[in-house]
Amino acid sequence: MTQTGKSERGAASPLRRDRNFNVFWVAQILSVTGDSFAYIAIPLLVLHVTGSVTQMGLLTGVAGAASVFAGIFAGILVDRLDRRTLLICCDLARMVLYGLIPLAWAFGPQIWLLYVVLPISEAVGMVFQVTYVTAVRNLVDDDRITAANGRLYATSAMAGIGGPLLAGVVSGQFGPTAAIAINAVSFALSAACIYFVRFGGQAAASASAPPRQKPWQELLAGARFLWRHPVLRTLTILLSFFIFFTLGLTDVLIYHLKHDLGQSDGMVGIVLAVAAVGTIAGSLLVAPIRRKLGFGTAWIGGIAVGGLAITGIGVSGDIPVIAALMAVYLACVSVGGICSMSLRQQVTPDHLLGRVTSAFWTIHFSLGPVGAAVLTWGAGRYGVTVVCLFAGAACLIIAIIALFTPVRQPNPEHLVSGD
Repeated sequence: MTQTGKSERGAASPLRRDRNFNVFWVAQILSVTGDSFAYIAIPLLVLHVTGSVTQMGLLTGVAGAASVFAGIFAGILVDRLDRRTLLICCDLARMVLYGLIPLAWAFGPQIWLLYVVLPISEAVGMVFQVTYVTAVRNLVDDDRITAANGRLYATSAMAGIGGPLLAGVVSGQFGPTAAIAINAVSFALSAACIYFVRFGGQAAASASAPPRQKPWQELLAGARFLWRHPVLRTLTILLSFFIFFTLGLTDVLIYHLKHDLGQSDGMVGIVLAVAAVGTIAGSLLVAPIRRKLGFGTAWIGGIAVGGLAITGIGVSGDIPVIAALMAVYLACVSVGGICSMSLRQQVTPDHLLGRVTSAFWTIHFSLGPVGAAVLTWGAGRYGVTVVCLFAGAACLIIAIIALFTPVRQPNPEHLVSGD
């Protein structure tokens, strides 16, 4: 394993006094607040026009496939281009793309446009997310990565609480397109904030990086690193199956609330806003949980408890219980996801981090689009209860398998990879 030494760029002061990190943090709050509007509004827009959960799942699947395709090349862009510029360009591109939807809808429903805008937006979003992960490495030192990720996710989730709630209200009063317009504006504000952020470390890392390779070697560099690290290799495989069984869960939940339980758009927003409290809790607790229990227990426990929560959602018809169980599930996703991401940031050389992140997400999400389509089709055909029981049981099996792999180790960041 090649591991960077401790950086001096954030060691002198706590996160709350780190100007660059805090501006970056504000940018993410703005972006996530607006994104939560589209998170609610897009499925509602499709459901209002078509009344089909299958159509919702198909759109999610197409968008997910575009994200996977973009992930193949995102890492090279991130490792070779200025990360600050790339983040700004991604925000501005999504501002334009989401802005097209309310403009076009002014002339009547245009479902076809969603199949154009959403996949492109997801592809751009993949580039943004890969850049975002590498940017954290350039903002704080290695010892604070898990805490920084936890704070970013927690505060983003706090913004996400108000976002779904307001999105439901806005969608109910003015229609889903108004909520999507707010999302477009949020990207403009995020880009403006990132303009004032200064990242450290990338220039020095690029100067010491190996010379550029052939295109196909560049593409495979991240995947090779993942494969040579025993824990990252196992995590990549297990999380790929986890995303297959869970990517379509939000669509299934919205369908359950609207179709099975007859709830309003506003209530959908309230349930998802309450559920977002789980993301906050998991994000704030992940650093102490990992320190106390170790990586393996934190990650495996998160997957197992999350699976139980999914099962509970399927068998419950009580709105408060469903919201609470969704909060538990999202808390577990936060703990597992932040542990996994922080480990990759800790053990990956900076000049490879973009390609490693890109390779991980490309592989990780490769089964997701198919899973989303299958999950929503199954909900429409066999009912939400059957689908949730199936998905929950699958998550428990993944957790059990992980117990017999290197993932169970408490401190895998100290392992030496095979390179």
